Amino acid sequence: MELLGDWGYLGLFLGCFLAATIIPFSSDALFVSALALDGSIPLTLFWGVSGNWLGGLVTYWMGYVGKWEWIEKWFRVKPETLEKQKKRVNKYGSWLALLTWIPIIGDVFALALGFYRTNFYSSAFFMLIGKLVRFVLIIIVFVYFKVELDWFV
Repeated sequence: MELLGDWGYLGLFLGCFLAATIIPFSSDALFVSALALDGSIPLTLFWGVSGNWLGGLVTYWMGYVGKWEWIEKWFRVKPETLEKQKKRVNKYGSWLALLTWIPIIGDVFALALGFYRTNFYSSAFFMLIGKLVRFVLIIIVFVYFKVELDWFV
């Protein structure tokens, strides 16, 4: 924990949480930094995924409490545009939550899933799976390149 600095895993959790909300921030960089500072792989995975997933659920909730009138008034989006987007979201439903890990547009997917009232439980499940797979792949790449770099040193 000492190598992760003063904030440790709590900082990783908070950073990954904020990165999954509409705040533009890279959870990937934070996650890799925690690994590079010799963070425990299971603990880094747990806290990174937990924070990112809960942040995604907050973004879903933000969409859920949103109202069509607000979008039309404040963002000047036409009702026809909202209907068109609703059809797209309904076509894929909760499966779109698998893509919430994608930087920038993933937050839009989470917001849209909430706004168009997709099933919360299946959206939360697919969101968790998508974010978990993404962080596991980052760990695999990190470990592979760390081994490769250690060979050269």
